[in-house]
Amino acid sequence: MTPPRVVIAGASGFVGRALTSAFRADGYEVATVGRSGDAVWGDAPAIARLVDGADVLINLAGKIVSCRYTDANRDEILRSRVDTTRELHDAVAGAQHPPRVWMNASTATVYRHETERGNDEIDGVTGEGFSVDVANSWERAFFAGDLPDTRRVALRMAIVLGDGPATRILLALARLGLGGTQIDSWWFPHRRYRGIGAHPTGSVWSSWSRTSGRQRFSWIHIDDVVASVRFLRDRDDLAGPVNLAAPVVTDNRTLMRELRRVARAPFGLPSYRWMLDPAMTVLRNEPELVLKSRWAVPRVLTEAGFAFRYPDLGPALDAVVAVRPARARDLFSA
Repeated sequence: MTPPRVVIAGASGFVGRALTSAFRADGYEVATVGRSGDAVWGDAPAIARLVDGADVLINLAGKIVSCRYTDANRDEILRSRVDTTRELHDAVAGAQHPPRVWMNASTATVYRHETERGNDEIDGVTGEGFSVDVANSWERAFFAGDLPDTRRVALRMAIVLGDGPATRILLALARLGLGGTQIDSWWFPHRRYRGIGAHPTGSVWSSWSRTSGRQRFSWIHIDDVVASVRFLRDRDDLAGPVNLAAPVVTDNRTLMRELRRVARAPFGLPSYRWMLDPAMTVLRNEPELVLKSRWAVPRVLTEAGFAFRYPDLGPALDAVVAVRPARARDLFSA
């Protein structure tokens, strides 16, 4: 009997590697699309051959957002998501036997800066500015047109904890002594967070919020990402945007306390934006990672009966360290 085929675009990344292993364990033939693999971007006939007859299509492609938002990086973050999604859309639309389900990565950063209430997929309020415009453009390309034989799910992922870039940056901050509460404050205005795309939103100049370290931090452990993708693969009644975020949101004070604990950092200085922005420049990242109040609620998953393995932050971080302690030491010393 021929095994079902899954096509994973962007399989070389942190989440892609975990999903590749999971689908192989489930008995799937795994085909990949990327800058290398079974088909490469720009080779429409090869992509079409892989997609036609596949059972599942998963797209995780896109330039990593753990970078400084220079003009070149901003343009590539947007282009790499929208263009690859459109290539796959063309392949699905032209397939004689299209995939029964297509899951496309998105981001929980689509929601506005929020400290009072969580944003779910039904009642959540989207925000403004660069990251939100990228998310909206990405999802518009994904949900465009009519694909009657393919169920589409947008995976609005919160920050994924595991052996990945976000965890490395957070642990590096703890090791640098900046593992205390991170407090938004005035800093020289810049244009890195201005809107992008055909209809840019928000202010041209950066701003700040008086959150005093109480900004929310939505996250999800990599094991729950894999489990939720399997769950969505098998639930033919679920479609549209789905928040991939742990049900128990934390705040920045709690996040940094737990990071200091697992990193065995003896102290963590409270840090203001004027301290974080230069530090993040050295780390080639943006302070938005820890200063924006992200509060995504996984309403679709919880109402459908999905059980999170790691609903609480402390055990999730313990698991990150326990799975690969040698790698964890590398993270702390990087």
